[in-house]
Amino acid sequence: METKDIIKEENLVYRKSKLQMAKPFSYCPGCGHGTVNRLVMEVIEEMGIQSETIGVGSVGCSVIIYDFMDIDMIGAPHGRATAVATGIKRVMPDKFVFTYQGDGDLAAIGTGETIHTCNRGENITIIFINNAIYGMTGGQMAPTTIEGMKTSTSPYGRKVETMGHPIKISDMVAQLPGTYYVTRQSVHTANNVRRAKKAIRTAFENQKLKKGTSLVEIVSNCNSGWKLSPVKSNQWLEENMIPFYPLGDIKVNGELVKKG
Repeated sequence: METKDIIKEENLVYRKSKLQMAKPFSYCPGCGHGTVNRLVMEVIEEMGIQSETIGVGSVGCSVIIYDFMDIDMIGAPHGRATAVATGIKRVMPDKFVFTYQGDGDLAAIGTGETIHTCNRGENITIIFINNAIYGMTGGQMAPTTIEGMKTSTSPYGRKVETMGHPIKISDMVAQLPGTYYVTRQSVHTANNVRRAKKAIRTAFENQKLKKGTSLVEIVSNCNSGWKLSPVKSNQWLEENMIPFYPLGDIKVNGELVKKG
């Protein structure tokens, strides 16, 4: 059998989304951002809503997503993505509007905007990448940095006594009446990638039904900031991050999920 006999449409296993720009990802090799970007583009393409979607990127690693997504994009000041998305959605309520934010952006400088957006039940989708560190600006401690975790500003590990507790932002906003769907997923294994894509799809479909705010948290790695190889960073995520940030739905159809 020759190569030409194998390279056929019926043998195709994977095709890059048509909405992915013809430009290589500039995220650090092994980072989860590239996978999540791809999932967002696949969902938008499969739903056939390219011309109806507006994305809002803020400051941090997410600031470059408009280089990769062939949809209308708007840049927001640091932490203000949900406020900008609120304005867009209210002016154009029939558009699908989503934010793409990291933990330093959404859970630190943007805490106020995030909480009030969710409390008002703005009919948008929030995609939240939680790698427990300021990945873009030097690996500083973030509000989501777990206890004992070393960063450039907590070289001996985060100490709760002086630095406070990590914030579980998804659990917090799930308590608010305006949130309709809140879930926490990851993309460090193939099965988790599939679950994350399903969650993103659900969040966009909720917008069509005008159900309120949907937030999809993705617990991800930052192998550069964590000073680990991509493989070891995924292992560290599984052994340390996920026990503190357990995966799964937190709120579905406006009701908190009861943990068995």
